[in-house]
Amino acid sequence: MSTQVARPAAPARSGVATALGWLLTIGLNVVAPIITYNVLTGSRGWEEFPALLLSGAWPVLDTVIHVAWRRKVDEFAVVTMVFLVITAVVGLVGDHSARTLLIKDSAVTGLFGVLCLATLLAKRPLMFYFGRKFATDGTPESTAWWNGLWQYEGFRTTMRRMTLVWGVAYVIEALVRIVLSYNVNTRTMVVVSPIMVYAVLAALGVWTALYGKRSQAEGERLQAETKARAEAEAVPEGRSEPAEAGRGGAPA
Repeated sequence: MSTQVARPAAPARSGVATALGWLLTIGLNVVAPIITYNVLTGSRGWEEFPALLLSGAWPVLDTVIHVAWRRKVDEFAVVTMVFLVITAVVGLVGDHSARTLLIKDSAVTGLFGVLCLATLLAKRPLMFYFGRKFATDGTPESTAWWNGLWQYEGFRTTMRRMTLVWGVAYVIEALVRIVLSYNVNTRTMVVVSPIMVYAVLAALGVWTALYGKRSQAEGERLQAETKARAEAEAVPEGRSEPAEAGRGGAPA
């Protein structure tokens, strides 16, 4: 008897809430830091280091808003806050130059890549929690649906493979940004650095979506084959009983 069961469908999501979440994330993590830095170093006459440090406050606000919006602190928020604290501490230690801060910021994203790779040894990889944030709208129903998918082997393989790809990609991205920080002027890097981070994020997001759909389709195909095979094995047994009964009831 087959033990394969179809995965439950995802509950309905709020498209407006999802769109607002993405707009808020891009605005506070990319647009606002660039504008803040340019205004402070331009018309305000600030030094590069304090302007760069203050522009990094916008991602903190983004995290605070999301925590207040969802009214709970999930694993994604915890990881984000930890990295923001690490960024602030690293930024205050050592040489207080804008270039050094950019290099340290690149090192933090590299650390994120290392963390992804390290969680492959944990019970659940980091992309499971990131996936839950962006694949659900935070309601108890959608969260329970996502958590329940972990019972499927194909889903577990997909989450671990995604975590591996994200980890390697961000380690490489950090190394490239560090090299650029030594060879490109600070004002250019202030624009290039966040754009590069989110360009890599967008590329990984597209790959993740395509790979996730392909993995789901493959899982559904295997389930259909298993069901068809089980039904085919059951057909001869079902047909033999009427035939034997007919022979037994025929007159001599």
